[in-house]
Amino acid sequence: MARCARSEVLCEGVIMADGQEDEPTDGGFAEARGGPTVLRILVGAQLRRLREASGITREEAAYAIRGSEAKMSRIESGRVGFKPRDVADLLTMYGVTDGSARDLLLSLAEQANEPGWWHRYSDSMPDWFSTYVGLEQAATIIRCYEAQYVPGLLQTEAYANAVINLGEAVRPDEVSKRVELRMHRQQLLYVPKAPDYWAVIDEAVLRRKLGGPDVMREQLDHILEVSRRTNVTVQVVPFERSDVAAVGGPFTLLRFAEPDLPDIVYLEQLNSALYLNKDVDVMNYLQIMNRLAAGALTPERSTELIQSVRDAL
Repeated sequence: MARCARSEVLCEGVIMADGQEDEPTDGGFAEARGGPTVLRILVGAQLRRLREASGITREEAAYAIRGSEAKMSRIESGRVGFKPRDVADLLTMYGVTDGSARDLLLSLAEQANEPGWWHRYSDSMPDWFSTYVGLEQAATIIRCYEAQYVPGLLQTEAYANAVINLGEAVRPDEVSKRVELRMHRQQLLYVPKAPDYWAVIDEAVLRRKLGGPDVMREQLDHILEVSRRTNVTVQVVPFERSDVAAVGGPFTLLRFAEPDLPDIVYLEQLNSALYLNKDVDVMNYLQIMNRLAAGALTPERSTELIQSVRDAL
């Protein structure tokens, strides 16, 4: 089911951002690294399964909590927080009236309302990107393709500052907060059980001197250093493989350990983003990513190219 981040319109297979009764186990929810974003999705999915197992329509469930069918869709897809009264009423309607299953879901719904660490940056971050940060924090595999800029998780502070200043006019303090958020996101690559991160970048990314030669030299040094980590792979698509690079723009593929979280393709636009989770779309982008990786230089040869560009600055 699609999740439209700030719209009540249901869209099959795309999240547009502007913008049998299984008892949940504590480990399946509470250890979700993405915090409230992932908890909302997991709790919503469990509520949906309970409703379907009870033979209750979404419209009937919505009436029980004094809401619309669109509200129920948002609850079941994890796009909004949970009102304790709504969750309690739904569980009662679904026949979960007592016991550990009810207590756990009520507790997890409450936890899902707690803000993630990125909430402190909400005044300088649009809602559609806040959703992405939560999903990124939960992913076990992150694969991305970039044709213009160094991927955010690999940027230095100076390079990030230069990239952010390329956008719409923003106050210096807002630029600072956006850079700080980007640096905080990068801690994900260094935590225990860090996700596997695989970046395929176009050669133009290396040769575009954003911020000047000194900034770019430091940035390329940083890529070389980070790519030594066992969980990080960087490949470069050289200019002579332009046929491989012609894929229509940057994208990110996210994969999760939780079975209730489907693979997601993230496509960032100027003032919004698309989150694709329909199987056919995900498979299409997975094939594109595999083709990019196969046509790019090997990680070893990519390192040599990065080093040579860096030495020439």
